[in-house]
Amino acid sequence: MQKTILAVLTVLASAIIPTMAQANTRGSLRIVVDGIRQQQGQVCVSLFAGSQGFPDRGDRAARAQCVPAGKRTAVTFENIAFGNYAIAVYHDRNGNGKLDRNFLGIPTEGFGFSRNPVIRTGAPKFNEAAVFVAGTETIAQIQLQYF
Repeated sequence: MQKTILAVLTVLASAIIPTMAQANTRGSLRIVVDGIRQQQGQVCVSLFAGSQGFPDRGDRAARAQCVPAGKRTAVTFENIAFGNYAIAVYHDRNGNGKLDRNFLGIPTEGFGFSRNPVIRTGAPKFNEAAVFVAGTETIAQIQLQYF
């Protein structure tokens, strides 16, 4: 009798435990953008699941969204698989859908990246900006930079 009960419990546990583990492999990522100088235009956020296309190929982003600019702007991506992501943000002040640059290639609109790396001669690498998404909600705060 005890062997039968143990066998039934083992079968039930093997069916329930994987389901519980699978149920908790996705969460949300809330991106809070600070340092927006003017509340005009839009703030565009691109979420990259790998280094391909990061940071300036929005067409290769896993998710992307633009929202009206405010003093502090937030975007939330729901149902994100746990893992490493890098975020690129820019303040599209004139609403033309791109980060404007001067003739030297220097951005003329605000921009930023997850983990707020120091920008010297170019954009950060994926690993320098990667954040790990885990749990029900992960929050990434990004401070825009202007030249």
